[in-house]
Amino acid sequence: MDISNETKFLMKKYNIKANKSLGQNFLVDGDIISNIVKSAEITENDVVIEIGPGLGTLTNELLKSAKKVICIELDKRMIQILQDRFYLFSNIEIINQDVLKLNLNEITEKEGESIKIVANLPYYITTPIIMKLLEDRLNIESITVMVQKEVANRLCAKTGTREAGAITYSIEYYTIPNKLFTVPNSSFIPMPNVESEVINLKIRKEKNQDVIDEKKLFKIIKYAFMQRRKTLINALQNTDEGKNKEHVKEILSKLNLDEKVRGEALSLNDFINISNLI
Repeated sequence: MDISNETKFLMKKYNIKANKSLGQNFLVDGDIISNIVKSAEITENDVVIEIGPGLGTLTNELLKSAKKVICIELDKRMIQILQDRFYLFSNIEIINQDVLKLNLNEITEKEGESIKIVANLPYYITTPIIMKLLEDRLNIESITVMVQKEVANRLCAKTGTREAGAITYSIEYYTIPNKLFTVPNSSFIPMPNVESEVINLKIRKEKNQDVIDEKKLFKIIKYAFMQRRKTLINALQNTDEGKNKEHVKEILSKLNLDEKVRGEALSLNDFINISNLI
């Protein structure tokens, strides 16, 4: 039975319809699934945390390659399917919780080394999940996820370009990002309106020693992009970080940066230098 027919069979057997509020679209392209596992470089020594396994199509391939797969699934309907489908596998653990409320550090600390995240993320909640994975500073090697193509372009953009957003700087700070391949909307049931992209984020293991205050750094980046058409001076003035125009002007002058510069034109290192001086 091919994956498309298998998915339809499971949906009929368990009376399942994709839950739009949970952003469910079931991946049914076997080649794409194989490429995700291959791109994530899963080995028999790896523990994989899969977020949102759904019907278990990707899970099935991960279980064949990984030492262990920990499935985190919010939808209780899917929990029963996963339990029924993989009851013969000894290398699976299923957790019925919201990943955003879960203490992932407890899981990663218990599992030890060589942990990788793999997920086909619901588009409506992509950014919060990725930021949680990064900000929690989990003991993981990499994050391989499928996201909306437009989001992938933003996440993996080069900082200091128009394609970048505030999250781009966070991605560069915590990871080495890489776009892998496009997934057409015909690869899903039901078919979404947009194309998807699989990306890989390789985690930087060491903190950036040049940064004095991480919270301050990301506040400044946030302010700069909240009103990205404004100059950095105007975006930061009257904030706790920028204080006033003269204060920001003085800092830009020390760094030999044009006082009319906008945040979107600055590199991550530029923001680090500004943050440290502030």
